[in-house]
Amino acid sequence: MTPHEQKLLQAAPAFRKALLAWFARRQRPLPWRTEVSAYRTVVSELMCQQTQVATVLPYFERWTARWPDFAALAAAREAEVLAAWAGLGYYTRARNLLALAQQVAGRPEPRTAVEWRTFKGVGPYTAAAIASIAFREPVAVVDGNVVRVLARVGGVRETFRDAGAAAKSFAALADALVDPRRPGDHNQAMMELGATVCRKAAPDCAACPVARWCAVRGRRDAAVLPRFEPKARKTATVVRALVRHDGKLLLRRNPRDAKRLAGMAELPELATLGAIAPGPVALVRRRTIGNVTYEETLRELPATAAWVRAWTRADDLEWVAVDGLEGAALTGPHLRWLREWLSRADRPRRGTRP
Repeated sequence: MTPHEQKLLQAAPAFRKALLAWFARRQRPLPWRTEVSAYRTVVSELMCQQTQVATVLPYFERWTARWPDFAALAAAREAEVLAAWAGLGYYTRARNLLALAQQVAGRPEPRTAVEWRTFKGVGPYTAAAIASIAFREPVAVVDGNVVRVLARVGGVRETFRDAGAAAKSFAALADALVDPRRPGDHNQAMMELGATVCRKAAPDCAACPVARWCAVRGRRDAAVLPRFEPKARKTATVVRALVRHDGKLLLRRNPRDAKRLAGMAELPELATLGAIAPGPVALVRRRTIGNVTYEETLRELPATAAWVRAWTRADDLEWVAVDGLEGAALTGPHLRWLREWLSRADRPRRGTRP
């Protein structure tokens, strides 16, 4: 433990008071804060894992309007849940949320972090958030925002292997700091501080309510903490097929036991459709997920009668109506690609009547 971390523990009551006073004035009016329940906390925490709050907000509102509690969600079909989640990414979260609802519905809600940890997809961070916010258990939440605040306040210059290793390293300090009377507010305040003031690339030290205890306040190197080992960058190239026939599009449904995007629909890879001459390039898109950059080329293929029969018989392929794509559980990038391609394909060509 650094000397600054030791001083921070000694000043814990004053630190908590300053943090909570700032949170009362500056917190964002998020819907899961204005109306608190275990269910709404669970949904918000799972949605906000690796997804920005601004992106989550409309999804959360639609989700809770459609499924307002564990019982309502437990009765939903997986395809409906995946379709409602489409665009948020990391779809295992949606399946875990559905499975959790099916286990919790009809029984008393767990109240402790230890109990919530027994559910699939609920790790230490999510369990602590649920227990502290919904049930006032004095246990600390340690996410990326909290790690960043504690690393800077404590002046910790250790290089961590990854985010998980960093969270474990700061768990004891975070637990010692959490306010025993208002643990939910304390945890949300720490996360809010990291998200809005102690930002990753541009910390606003002048606006920080706990700057007096910070080891690196106002210093140029504040933005480099916490430190992580660099990850090797990777690239992957994928060629996908765009096939339209009789008002429908050809999609591939990933099996439920797939390691990646189980149950989700994707544009089929060209190589999986058989020996067919590739059509013209429709779109080329690049996207980065973690340390992997994907270059995906979309090619248009003719829907000949023979190929339509073959594809219709395939177990993993399906034809989806163009006007029903919103409910097809497509990933966000695929849905955006299809909308763009359809807008181009349906645009009247020059010299023709609209």
